[in-house]
Amino acid sequence: MITKRIIPCLDVKNGRVVKGVNFQGLSDVSSPVELGKYYSDNGADELVFYDITASAEGRALFTDILREVARTIFIPLTVGGGINTLDDFDRVLKCGADKVSVNSGAIKNPDLIYEAAKKYGNQCVVLSADVKRVDGVFRVFAKGGRENTGMEAIEWIKRGVDNGAGEIVVNSIDTDGVKKGFDLEMLDKVCSAVSVPVIASGGAGKAEDFIELFQTLPKVDAGLAASIFHFSEVKISDLKQILDQSGIPVRI
Repeated sequence: MITKRIIPCLDVKNGRVVKGVNFQGLSDVSSPVELGKYYSDNGADELVFYDITASAEGRALFTDILREVARTIFIPLTVGGGINTLDDFDRVLKCGADKVSVNSGAIKNPDLIYEAAKKYGNQCVVLSADVKRVDGVFRVFAKGGRENTGMEAIEWIKRGVDNGAGEIVVNSIDTDGVKKGFDLEMLDKVCSAVSVPVIASGGAGKAEDFIELFQTLPKVDAGLAASIFHFSEVKISDLKQILDQSGIPVRI
């Protein structure tokens, strides 16, 4: 049986890990290098590194910090933020990333996913979608959740997979940082629409939220979270023991 992955996320702004609620009100947490090493040493299956203001500020992703993070961890690393061209893919892969997450760049140029998958392989291309309900419809947001694209989210995600994305990260803006549980309704619709791995992001507040996620939606491959891990509200090693005891397959 395929094990479920537990993935901490480093949202990086100005070289520091930050965390907010509903993508707003960011507060400083820690050094990405120290935090990345801690997670690598303490049971995380993978690590996600997002330069969260790169797209909004129209600049390239910070590569010096990324290199340092990649050097100190021994788990797969997914990197996103300001990924707009194949050169951006190339740059972060050379810094040590295993997978590249694209969001606003794919919205601007949907062919980017196809071109990247053709050059680097589907397994390297992750489509990250920031999704929020607008008048009862799931809409895709760009630029770190700041801009409503007007696109219907499920169709957009399906299109990304058709173009070659090998994995989907679904970021629920409605549940981000709220700690009331994952957005199961949204995730269910995504899982029904695509056959590639789906990573759930946004809303984890306690270990039971992960149990509910994996038991309710067996198709979800991984749970991604930030603040509950950053502030040691839930330790990954403890979470995995609880999941294991609940019959959910994890790598201990």
